[in-house]
Amino acid sequence: MSTTPHQSWPVPAEDVVPTEELVRRAGAKPFTSLADLPGSDPFAGDEEYDAFLTDLYVSRRSDVA
Repeated sequence: MSTTPHQSWPVPAEDVVPTEELVRRAGAKPFTSLADLPGSDPFAGDEEYDAFLTDLYVSRRSDVA
């Protein structure tokens, strides 16, 4: 049994825009460093980051018995 949704109608070719064209239109540029990413550090400090990782670790193993 497949879980992939089935598309029942064809997508018109004129409605399809290649990813490269969308990137060009948006003016997106590759970044070379994490410092180039917009925004600030999502964690207030090392303690908050450690708490996040601990919670993530526990939640990913919560169904393992």
